[in-house]
Order: sequence, then structure tokens, then C-alpha cells
Amino acid sequence: MISQFFILSQRGDSIVFRDYRGEVPKGSAEIFFRKVKFWKDDGEGDAPPVFNADGVNYFHVKDAGLLFVATTRDFGYVQTTSTEVLKSYVFNEPVVVDSSQLGPAGIFMAKRMPVTTITKSVVANERGGRKREEIFVDIIEKMSVTFSSSGYILTSEIDGTIQLKSYLTGNPEIRLALNEEVSIGRGGESIYDYGSSLGSGAVILDDCNFHESVPTDGEFPVMNYRITQEFKPPFRINALIEEAGPFKAEVTIKVRADFPSSIIADKILVQIPLPTYTTRVSFELEPGAVGNTTNFTEANKRMEWGLKKIVGGSEHTLHAKLTFSQESHGNITKEAGPVSMTFTIPMFNASRLQVKYLHITKKSKSYNPYRWVRYVTHSNSYVARL
Repeated sequence: MISQFFILSQRGDSIVFRDYRGEVPKGSAEIFFRKVKFWKDDGEGDAPPVFNADGVNYFHVKDAGLLFVATTRDFGYVQTTSTEVLKSYVFNEPVVVDSSQLGPAGIFMAKRMPVTTITKSVVANERGGRKREEIFVDIIEKMSVTFSSSGYILTSEIDGTIQLKSYLTGNPEIRLALNEEVSIGRGGESIYDYGSSLGSGAVILDDCNFHESVPTDGEFPVMNYRITQEFKPPFRINALIEEAGPFKAEVTIKVRADFPSSIIADKILVQIPLPTYTTRVSFELEPGAVGNTTNFTEANKRMEWGLKKIVGGSEHTLHAKLTFSQESHGNITKEAGPVSMTFTIPMFNASRLQVKYLHITKKSKSYNPYRWVRYVTHSNSYVARL
């Protein structure tokens, strides 16, 4: 049974990606490309159509310069049919939301309510037994970026959603307006023109789609959109790994936050796979570093660096010393990496798509429901090659 399917270009850009089962790491496309690339560089010819790497089986064919790849576990063979064994693997994946980081704001960012209010029921009654009338508009963006070993951006993409949570009675008419200058399609602009991301020019959407019926209550996506290239990534990652002896190496990772200091990112985790013969890792953090955690998982040879929060405009560095059980023979960069990063940035969106206007038809002069607009950016696949 196929776990993932993806199509890569000759330089490793992910053109199509689909994860069917969620059991293979998201960085599998990058791992596959590195394996195929170094296979040829090592003078062993082209990679075979089927090979195994880190417990994942890759099946691929090359046609017209494109790589068509499918991944599986256990070569797709059924391992057990016992219902007692399988019951422990059947579950609903929970979605954990840290309410303290989604501080909602008024429609014009003028007022905020205490973050504890998000943990309460949004349909709670007000004093006197009346139902609270309110509406939430969430602009949620998932970001995918791949950096080269030199720090240049190879691919970048935003998958965005405008999510509406309506707790209004009486089915009132709702009108929502976005930026005045929003374009669908490039119209010939250069994909490397970052002017729009720096605050000038129109917001350019590659494509978008809208809800077919727009129900008047509950939670639903009003609009989905996609943006490529025309934005400035929130983080820059620079990673370097060098030999420090026949059985040692040193790793340096720098993360710089390229967004305003008024914005704080949280739940940051930086990971890097290490050579299979790594036996020990010692970490060195910056002086005065607070809220940092480091870990080396020996089972899967992975180094992890967690940061509780990162303030916009700041830079953070981690140094690590690796100890090997055998000589690396100059193959460190082939067997380590890539560096991957996960994060959440409340009240920030790189696309600059904004809700400028939210009008609700009044049922009476005293009818004035609460309106909340929230922005949040999540990492989808944020990768830097070594």
C-alpha cells in the first residue's frame, strides 16, 4: 500500500506531493532526492528503481526529466490482520491548539480580549440568559520553503485558508472584503520579485477557490488560496557541518527571524538527521539562552533543538559536537541532513492578505455582534539543505 506519492523536478523541486497514510516523515521527498543525487556522485551509476532508506521503501521511475516516486512501509505487504493488534493503531489524530498563542483581535486590530476567553465556549450565554452573538474569521497559512546549502530559496509556497466560525442567529447577511489590490494569476511578473512581500504592489494569488454554498452558521472554509515565490520567508536557516577529526564533526545552525519585533513565534523545533554511526552529541547554546531544549535521539540518529519562542528580528545559534564510531571519510554532508523546522507564528501572514471589512446586516439598531479576526502561520515543509 502506497504511503506517499510525489513528483520531483531535476533539481529536487516538489511539483506534486500527496501523503495518504501519515506514517512516513514529511521530509521524505528531500531524503529521496539526496540519496539519488549522491548515488550518481559516488560513481555507482543511477539509483535503482527500488531502494530502502531509513526504513522507508522508495519506488521511482524517471521520465521526461521528472522523478515519479511512491513510498511504502514493509514494501506494502500486510503484516498482521489481528483485530486486537490493529485496534491500538486506529485513532483520530488530535489537533492541539494552544489558546494562549491565538490572541484574537478586533476587526481593525484595535481591541483584544483576554486569551483565556478562547478556552471558553463561544456560544456561552451572557448575563440574562441571552446567547452571545459573535463571528470569528481566521486567516490560516501553511508555508513550504526549501533553502539551498548556500541559503538561497529554491522553492516556496503558501497554502492559505480563510476560515469562518459563525455563531450568529437569524441567518444575517455577511459581507467580507479583502485587500483592494488582489490579483489572481501572475500576469507576467517575475517570480523573484519580492516587492509585494515588502509592502508594495498587489497581493498575487496563483489560484483560489470559494465555498460553493457558504452556510450561515458553524465552522467552514470561505476561501482557499495558493501563493508561490512572491513572499518573504519568516525565517532564514543557515546550517554547516564540518569534520573535526577522524571520529568527530561539528554542526552549527543559525536561525534568523525576518519579521517585525512586535511579533513572536512559538513552538519552534529544528531537527537534523545525523550519520548512522553517530554515538554521542554534546550541545552548546548561546550565553543567556532561555527556553531552549536540545536532544539527541539515538534510535533514529536525529538531533533536535527546541525554542519556546523567537522574537522578530532576533537570531539564535546552536553548536553541536558529534562523536562517531567510525571514520566518516568525507561523507558527512551526504549522510546528514537536511535541516527541517516547524513553527507557529500568531498574528502574522507572509502573503499580506488581510480582511479589511466585515459587515453584518443589522436586524435592529441595537444589534452589534462581536467580530474577531485572527491570523496564524504554520510551517508545512520548511527545509534547508546542507
